[in-house]
Amino acid sequence: MQIKLGTRGSKLALWQAYHIEDLLKKGGVDTEIVIIETKGDKILDRSLSKIGSKGVFTQELEDQLRSGDIDIAVHSAKDVQSNLEADFEISAFTDREQVNDVLVSHNTSLSLQSGEPMVIGTSSTRRVAILKHFYPHIKTVDMRGNLQTRLKKLEDGHCDALLLAYAGVHRMEYDNKIAEHLKLDEFTPAVGQGSVAVENAVSLSAEKKAVIKQLINHTPTSLCLRTERAFLNRLHGGCSIPIFGLAALSGGQINITGGIVSLDGKELIRLHKTGPSSDPEALGFALADELLEAGADRILKDIRAAQAL
Repeated sequence: MQIKLGTRGSKLALWQAYHIEDLLKKGGVDTEIVIIETKGDKILDRSLSKIGSKGVFTQELEDQLRSGDIDIAVHSAKDVQSNLEADFEISAFTDREQVNDVLVSHNTSLSLQSGEPMVIGTSSTRRVAILKHFYPHIKTVDMRGNLQTRLKKLEDGHCDALLLAYAGVHRMEYDNKIAEHLKLDEFTPAVGQGSVAVENAVSLSAEKKAVIKQLINHTPTSLCLRTERAFLNRLHGGCSIPIFGLAALSGGQINITGGIVSLDGKELIRLHKTGPSSDPEALGFALADELLEAGADRILKDIRAAQAL
């Protein structure tokens, strides 16, 4: 059996693809890696909200899944839209890395807690909105591109620090540039952060699907991410909407924290809910419904109106 893996071409994306390849090879599966450039890789002079958040980093890979040119697409789980088209599915989530956001700088003495003004580079509307809420004295600049591109911009003085996911920084071995691990009760991560997702066409052979699930899927992580993705799906969120969600498994229960921040940072709603791991999607949907009733519907309406301008 051979499985062809589609991936973006950045160093981090290739790390993820090689990680999936290693898991498959350990199970005796032959592999081939196919590098595919996405819209999000090509358009770097505009923010994600301006080029449309749906499928920015996945559309071209899905086109090749559909055509059968690749068997699976390897993504950062946080990049995969929560409302997949009917002919696609996620067959596996890898064991999750530490989920925190981190402050990255050549000056590792920097801290958000210091109260000192600084300029932070980030392309994430979630991170910008959370900074405005908790640290309004901080200035931000939009920072697109892969991790190495962003670090070069940092070196060139475009900002004092970057706000990034720990997982990518750690996988690229830049731990020595981490100035601060940010608190989860402030910087609750994006849905899926820290895990690698494997997507395939529903039409992929049952034999290959079974092998992928057996060799790659980490069941506890999968239960948590199914909860988070259901939460995001109910809110019709994408990577340009400042929604956050994090689920954890404890015994037979899933605990999920989820919320939303207004673009100006003035309003933040964060709720918690616990439910049985036997129905993770129902738990995610229920938390989203409670969030909408608590005012998220109004915040979402304002965000979409602002981004349509």
